[in-house]
Formats: sequence, C-alpha cells, structure tokens
Amino acid sequence: MLVRVIGGHGGVSPGFKATSYLIDGKLLLDAGSVASGIQIDEQVLIDNILISHSHLDHISDLAFLADNCFGLKGRPFEIHASKIAKDSIMKHLLNDEIWPDFTKLPTKDDPTLRFHEVDSEQPFMLGEYKILPVQVNHPAGGHGFLIEKNGKTVVFTQDTGPTDRIWDLAKKAKDLKAIFTEVSFPNKLEKVAIDSFHHTPRSIEQEIKKMPEGVPIFLGHLKPNYQQQLIQEVDDLGIDRISLLTADDTSFVF
Repeated sequence: MLVRVIGGHGGVSPGFKATSYLIDGKLLLDAGSVASGIQIDEQVLIDNILISHSHLDHISDLAFLADNCFGLKGRPFEIHASKIAKDSIMKHLLNDEIWPDFTKLPTKDDPTLRFHEVDSEQPFMLGEYKILPVQVNHPAGGHGFLIEKNGKTVVFTQDTGPTDRIWDLAKKAKDLKAIFTEVSFPNKLEKVAIDSFHHTPRSIEQEIKKMPEGVPIFLGHLKPNYQQQLIQEVDDLGIDRISLLTADDTSFVF
C-alpha cells in the first residue's frame, strides 16, 4: 500500500496544504488539497474518495477536482461519506450557489461526482480494499477509517479529539502497519483543542496509550502557524515511534 500525503496540514498557507491522502494513486482520503497538489492527469486516475467529515479543509478541493476533470474521466468519482457529511456538502458547497452541483453534471445519470452513504462499523469493499468506517470524536460526521489491502491494515483518523472505539478495533486489525492521526494545537491552546475536538502534544501522549503497541504513528493536521512549536513539543515527548507530517507531498510504503 503506497500512501502519498498530498497535504497533511490543518490549514492552508504557502508550503502548507490541507488534508488529502492518496492510496496507490486511486483511492483518495479527504479532498483538502487534491486539485492543487497533484497534476490533472493524476487526478483523473482516482476512482474512489473517502470523506472523513465535511469541514472545509477536508472537502474544499472536491469543487476544483470536479471542475478539473469534467469530461475527462468517462465515469464518476465515487464519493463515500456519512449521511451527515454528504448532506452538508450538498447543502453548503455543491448547491449551485457556492459551486455547481456536479452530482448532476453533465447529467444526473452520468455525473462527475456520485455519493454513497456509509455507516459506522459497516465494512464495505472498494476493489481490493476493505474499508471500515469508525465514528470518532469530531463533529460534521467525523469518522476514521481502517483500510485493509492484501492482509495489511492502515488506520487513518483525522480529525479527532480523544476517542476510544477506533483503537479497540485497531487492536483487532490484520497486520496493522501504521496509524495516521493528528496533533493540531500546542499545549498552551489546550482549551481550544478540546473545544474544537482536536489534539495537543499533551493529549496525544495520553491517546497513544490506547493505541496498539509498536505500530508507527504519523501525526498530521499541524496548524501552519504553530508548526515549529508543535515540532518541539512532540519531540519533548520522547516517543520514538512518532513521525510528524511537517512536509507535504511525501510518500510511505506499507
């Protein structure tokens, strides 16, 4: 499984892209920077898109992805999201006011984007991938995903505050290779992190105690304006299995 972090940040600024992970060039997890982060000839190769929740930094490039690839694919992008996230995207983004409704363009029967509702802890197959959505501690339909391919599993949960169920299920996963989760705010903004359902280095230190042991942990969703402080505070934890996603467009093989 090749995981390309197109964008791994919790904000947007030059050099910092919002959340989009591309698996094997064809399965996209969140659409915060896919249109701005990879070339159009790579965009058209994407088959399926998992949406963790409907906050803007995870969905904004759905608009530009549809626009870039309109008429080029010959088939829709298949989008998989909770009902809450899907309804929010349709109401607030693809509403023919903020952006055209590409679920009806060029026609309703042959759209550019096609949605499928997913339910927590109801697994489904997308080709060779087994997907298990799991509700996490974040609004806007917040879900993480366990993604299994060829008997190997990777966990993705961005965004979330302290949560439990996904770690219980991760401990039962087949050959768990990696955990991608988040640390958004420095310790001094603990109340902001709690109120917005995110992590600080202090809270992720406690969260790691719930996770399967010995599995590499990749922390993303760093806020660009606090990245240097987060680097220092995470380094101070002294946890060897943590890697920080400080640079975008990086790849990992599992």
